[in-house]
Amino acid sequence: MSTILLFGAGKSATFLIDFLADSCRDGSRKFLVADLDPALAAAKLKGRFHTEAVPVDLDQEDSRHQLIRQADVVISMLPAELHPILAADCLKLGVHFFTASYESESLRAMKLEIEAKGLLFLNECGLDPGLDHLSALKIIHEAKAKGEDIRSFTSYCGGLISPDSEASNPWKYKFTWNPRNVVLAGQGTSKFLDHGELKMVPYQQLFKRVEKIHFPGLGDFEGYPNRDSLHYQAIYGLEQVATLLRGTLRREGFCKAWNVFVQLGMTDDTSWLELPENGTYRQFFNAFLPWSDQLSVEEKLTELIPDLDFPTFEKLQWLGFFESKPLPKTKGSPAQLLQKILEEQWALQPTDRDLIVMQHQFEIQTQSGIKKLTSSLVQEGQDATYTAMAKTVGLPLAIAVDLFLKGKISLRGLWLPVVPELYLPILEALEKEGIRFEERLVD
Repeated sequence: MSTILLFGAGKSATFLIDFLADSCRDGSRKFLVADLDPALAAAKLKGRFHTEAVPVDLDQEDSRHQLIRQADVVISMLPAELHPILAADCLKLGVHFFTASYESESLRAMKLEIEAKGLLFLNECGLDPGLDHLSALKIIHEAKAKGEDIRSFTSYCGGLISPDSEASNPWKYKFTWNPRNVVLAGQGTSKFLDHGELKMVPYQQLFKRVEKIHFPGLGDFEGYPNRDSLHYQAIYGLEQVATLLRGTLRREGFCKAWNVFVQLGMTDDTSWLELPENGTYRQFFNAFLPWSDQLSVEEKLTELIPDLDFPTFEKLQWLGFFESKPLPKTKGSPAQLLQKILEEQWALQPTDRDLIVMQHQFEIQTQSGIKKLTSSLVQEGQDATYTAMAKTVGLPLAIAVDLFLKGKISLRGLWLPVVPELYLPILEALEKEGIRFEERLVD
């Protein structure tokens, strides 16, 4: 009997838990779910055969090792900073290791020892990173097999809310992923290639540099560059590509409104702010505006942000920044205080449904000329528990573990899902779960 050990039973693990728990029905596997809250893990396992919720003290090496020794495969759905700790445990104890998160320098430092021990450590097998690799590499490799060249590759992904949950929310956005990552998104400088030229977009310009991205049936979105796109030249084998950009999607108007927070300094996570214990939303917002004994908060904002329009003002007003209501948090970095406000305003309600949108855009040099191709994914969640985010993050990882235990993945070493042995069977299995990309030729 094979034993699968999952660390973390949070929001993004729901579909993964269901898939792997159901795979234990024939008695060939056992599934352990370790969480700081074993009651949460037990609720998600629903008493299925050969599954067990177990407590764990992540700060105690003995507690972690006691669990890992029982496992053939360990999956981490914990925060990314904890992956290297579990990876080191698995390496020491000779256990295979899978995550949906970015491959870190700490993991890369283990590469030779992972290979020497004949283990498989698979990272970036979730949504983004994950589904982006699977779907893009399929098209890239198919084109290269025909002797064609990829001249341009852009890829955008966004975790949003479905149209039927947007009506009362002018931002058309709620949290479906880590709120801190959303608040701090884009800090640093984004790098990409545009028609053979290196482009750099610093944080203070990022949310002004958006592109319109269209999805049939859903309308227009706006995308902004995400991190260092150049990193993917080698991973995707696109060293000769002229245009290469990876970005994040939001609904139209979001970026202009979010840029107000950036320009005011409200997303700063390096300084400390202390407001009175009875501090208000209005006082917090006013802390980032000039002093005036004649102008209101609203008027000072208009003077400081000359291109402020009504849709942007409406978004700020909807969040409550012009009201004298008590702050949920009065001490911390500006980013932390902003995050706490947004967590209340952008929380998914039980009947809300989220939306995942991803689109790759290719220009491919063929014998008959340039072919333009899009590959698009649209997924809507069922409710606030069975979200599209949880499905698209958890199922690729769960399927990879399932295929590995069935002997259909023979790779060993440190890998991303960028080779046919990984992406082809995972994509095939995902289609059966309703996750599929639609490819279209563009005139």
